[in-house]
Amino acid sequence: MKNVKILHFLLIFVFVHACVAQADYAPYFYDNGPYSHNGNLALFSLSEDTAIGTQIYSLNGTDPEGQEVRYGLSFDPGSKEYFRVDPKSGNITLIEKLDRETDEARYVVERVTIFVMDANDEKPEFLNMPAIISVMETTVSGSSIYKADAVDRDTGSGGSVTFYLQNQQFSLFTIDRHSGVLRIKSGKMLDYEKTKTHFVTVIAKDGGGNFHGKEQFLSSSATLTVNVMDAQDTPPSFIGTPYFGYVYEISVPGSEIFTVSAEDGDVGNPNPIRYSFDEGDDGVFGINKTSGCITLLTHPVYLKREIFNIKVKASEVSPIGRLMDYEVTTVVIRVLDLNNNPPTFYGINGPQNMFELTLYEHPPEGEILRGLQITVNDSDQGANAKFNLKLIGPGRMLRVVPQTVLNEAQVTILVEDSAAMDYEKHHFLTYKLLAVEIDTPERFSATADIVIHLLDTNDNAPKFSSDYYIARIPENSPGGSNVVSVTATDPDSGPWGEVKFSIYGSGADMFLIQPESGIIYTQPWASLDAEVRAKYNFYVKAEDTEGKYSLAEVFVTVLDLNDHPPAFNDNFLETTMVIGAPVKIEAVDDDAEVPNNVIEYAIMKADPDNNIFDINADTGEIMLKSYIKSMAIIQNITKHRDCTWSLVVQARDRGQPSFSTTAVIKIDITETTQLKGGPLGSFLMQNRNKPLQIIGMLAGIISLMVFVTIIISTATFVRNKKSNRILPNRRVRRRPKNQNMWNFKNPFQKPETSGDKFKEEEEEREPQVVVENVNHNNNVTNVRRPWPPTPPPCAPSLPPPPPLYAPSERHWNVPTVSATVAPKPRKKPVMTRQDTVNKALVSELKMRLEQKRMLSH
Repeated sequence: MKNVKILHFLLIFVFVHACVAQADYAPYFYDNGPYSHNGNLALFSLSEDTAIGTQIYSLNGTDPEGQEVRYGLSFDPGSKEYFRVDPKSGNITLIEKLDRETDEARYVVERVTIFVMDANDEKPEFLNMPAIISVMETTVSGSSIYKADAVDRDTGSGGSVTFYLQNQQFSLFTIDRHSGVLRIKSGKMLDYEKTKTHFVTVIAKDGGGNFHGKEQFLSSSATLTVNVMDAQDTPPSFIGTPYFGYVYEISVPGSEIFTVSAEDGDVGNPNPIRYSFDEGDDGVFGINKTSGCITLLTHPVYLKREIFNIKVKASEVSPIGRLMDYEVTTVVIRVLDLNNNPPTFYGINGPQNMFELTLYEHPPEGEILRGLQITVNDSDQGANAKFNLKLIGPGRMLRVVPQTVLNEAQVTILVEDSAAMDYEKHHFLTYKLLAVEIDTPERFSATADIVIHLLDTNDNAPKFSSDYYIARIPENSPGGSNVVSVTATDPDSGPWGEVKFSIYGSGADMFLIQPESGIIYTQPWASLDAEVRAKYNFYVKAEDTEGKYSLAEVFVTVLDLNDHPPAFNDNFLETTMVIGAPVKIEAVDDDAEVPNNVIEYAIMKADPDNNIFDINADTGEIMLKSYIKSMAIIQNITKHRDCTWSLVVQARDRGQPSFSTTAVIKIDITETTQLKGGPLGSFLMQNRNKPLQIIGMLAGIISLMVFVTIIISTATFVRNKKSNRILPNRRVRRRPKNQNMWNFKNPFQKPETSGDKFKEEEEEREPQVVVENVNHNNNVTNVRRPWPPTPPPCAPSLPPPPPLYAPSERHWNVPTVSATVAPKPRKKPVMTRQDTVNKALVSELKMRLEQKRMLSH
């Protein structure tokens, strides 16, 4: 390895012979090879970037007599101690930072060779950069212009250096990676006129190496400044082209027409310029060789052409006076009339700078203002007589035609924006008519004032201050009371600006309006009542003298006053209370709004006792105290057997002032078991004062039963028709043997015993008859069928004769609606009024069901 420094350290191994007075043989190290980290330390290598405190090796030795071995290290006097060894284990630890480049060799009595391996910890260093060089712009591409030199103090790949250019793809230069030679790129040239200085950044990068256990690449950069030196390789160039000169009618020989200017393209070391005519002067013009000033040599009247194209040459003069590169340009010289007359405006009577016109507002767009007779003229010739016309004023209401004039034109003013010409915004309009020359250096101009007086028209409808008005008035306001005042304005002048008001609409019958002031008030006879009608809305119309108008909507709210006391509903003054269920009373207040119509309820007095009832103040529900569960509790508390109570109930509204009404409520208290007739009886007793609820309940039950019957009959008919070919006038249904007949019972009465469920409370049993089966698929000849209470419908036509009997055929029974009923007791029970009602209802229901069944057949 090149430039390797070897460090020699003296290692003294100390051993102790335990319990032995003399040792015959010295201890020795195991030799585990040069690349081992255990055994003899000979030929051990160590990287200079090893961290302090790292265990780098383990000494491994033995004693032939088997005694305990101790380890130690010894260094030259005055030298730095880099390592430390554990006497027992032999583990060697690094205690000082290593640096291969600066550490010197240490020599010891007995030497062990330790190689300190290089780590990549040094950057490349430039030896000749940064630097500044100068290069001629004519240097050919591919030429070398500089050689970068850099070294890296590391060894191996970490000490090798390669060169790169920063942003090389955009540079004019390239560099050899290994030699560092900087060249001009092939196909590229330096140009002093474009860029005088180039800054080239060279990067020196090493080949990489291990540092702290990781691969690391280090680099450095330096800047090379390349100054481009100018060379005489660019011809002169004219400044400020193209060139135009003018000869005027008053010019004299020797007058300066134009001055050309040129400079050497090699601005780093320019040569002087000499001017001359190349062609086209015809002896009319001359040029100063040094200044480039072109002069007139004759009088303008002798010029035969209006335009002269003169070729002027600019040549470089070398230091020895020789003409070198040159450039040619063209100078256009125009013979012009003298611009000594500005534009002038004319009216009917000659030059004029004020024009006035009166017209009505909002003339049609595109209309010509014919009252304005304006002419404009410029007495010069050619380009001196060419000018633009502009109209300057408020907005873009008017437009001038034409906009460009040569010599003379009639000026026309057109209406551009009719809506903006509004008398209410502008009583008169003032414009400036401006004529400005276009191509002359003098830019002569002239102005004229145009004043337009506008006359008003009725072009506006009255406008309300608001699209709608909201008013409130108490219901006790007398007739003729003011409600609201509406306002509308018309910006037109004179009679067109006068506004009249009127009202109309379905809600305007109760109100009037003053036509001039817009004050809306109630009719003298009007009597407002919030309970009858609380909201009014109508339209108010503002109209000018020619009938133009606008509308606004008025909303009037009649404020409710508390002028009605609550009133009880007479239907709730007598009622029956079932223990555990509340009863409800109801009072109404005819006032229209809350809180005037919000009612609170209270029990003022209860007879014979005040302590068994509560009332819901908001809903009016009266209920027993929560601890009262039976009549026995009531009788025990009140010591009265009477079940009828009188309650004085008060209904009070929440208005200001508040009104109240009292009523005496009669309540019969009963228990659920005391109501006869089962659930229906309970329902009838509780709602005996509500006939509409009772009728609705019964109608609902009847409708439900009819509907169920129709569904069952229809399903049976469809099934039998598909499977048994049932004739259209008969329906049969198979009945299992020994099937019990159906028992009808009162569906509205709850039976008190299990035996009562199978008993019919009728005086006589319905007769049963034997009906012949006419269905040809049924061989059973006798069935039992009850007669309906009403006559049956007409008999259908005779069916075909039944087929012969077959033993395998099924037996069918004719379906019936009524069923066998259980025999009733011989002794007729005592019928109460409630039982009579229930019995009548049940009988009527059965009759209607039977009629419905017959009709369905």
